Formats: sequence, structure tokens, C-alpha cells
Amino acid sequence: MNGNLLIYLGIGLIVAGIAYRYGLLDWFGNLPGDITYKGEHTFVFIPITSMLLVSILFSIVMWLLNR
Repeated sequence: MNGNLLIYLGIGLIVAGIAYRYGLLDWFGNLPGDITYKGEHTFVFIPITSMLLVSILFSIVMWLLNR
């Protein structure tokens, strides 16, 4: 495994942690297309749109790193 990849992943995790800490990710999981069902004894959450956005961003980052 390439050492630079581990460094980039670490920096990415730090940035994501800081963004989460200061409330910059409050929109995540509340996008149109994210399915939430609350029953009397059940709670179902399916973040379809949020996961599509994460997948697109991850694909772009990986494409840039492999250039």
C-alpha cells in the first residue's frame, strides 16, 4: 500500500471530523431522497441520496489521485 494514500486518508478523516464537530455536516442524511420511516416500535433510515453523493465525491477523489 502506498504511504501517500494513508496520509491522504488520514487528512481526509481529520477534515471530516472537524466538519462534523462544528456542525458543517448537519445536512447529511436529511437530503431529498433519503428515506426515513418511524413506526411505533421501529425506525428505518435509508440514506439513498446521501450515499450517492458520497460515492460520487469518493470517485472524483480517487480519479484525481490516480492521475
